Amino acid sequence: MTAIVTSVVLLLLVVLLAGSLVGIYNKLVTLRNRYKNAFAQIEVQLKRRYDLIPNLVETAKGYLKHERGTLEAVIAARNQAAGSLQNAAKNPGDASAMQGLVGAEGVLSGAMGRLFAVMEAYPDLKANQNMLGLSEELTSTENKVAFARQAFNDSVMGYNTYKQTFPPVVFAGMFGHGVDAALLEFEDAKAIREAPKVSFS
Repeated sequence: MTAIVTSVVLLLLVVLLAGSLVGIYNKLVTLRNRYKNAFAQIEVQLKRRYDLIPNLVETAKGYLKHERGTLEAVIAARNQAAGSLQNAAKNPGDASAMQGLVGAEGVLSGAMGRLFAVMEAYPDLKANQNMLGLSEELTSTENKVAFARQAFNDSVMGYNTYKQTFPPVVFAGMFGHGVDAALLEFEDAKAIREAPKVSFS
């Protein structure tokens, strides 16, 4: 009789342990998928930003004939940032991919800042309705990038925090969740938002 009770108790413990492991695994997968989805939202907004930049440069070309180097630098930086975004999208949360994106975005923000500084010297360009519309769209997109980045970082933080608590910390590595996901932190938190804030009035 005691052998049967012992067997039942052991069986219940095994079932409870297995259920707990399944729960831990499922929550790790859910949290990882959340931060990947959050990065996909950043990707959408950054692609929109990258699509607006050539239109902005094309509009400025007619006015900035002597500033060809500045325009080419913006397009080169945009292309580099788009490539870095593709790499980061393959593995959101990877520290080296996030650093590559941060670096490329810093270069792009610097190039955009130089473009807007040059454009200040051209009143006709500042008054151009197409330029005003593009600048407004770019500013709106920058705000959306900031909100999407915050949502991504919140998701990554939730994932990393759960992985580091007990008992998930014991099993996370066995389930393929050993490395913490990296936050997307720009060197200058305002770098992406401040570059396009230029008044054309």
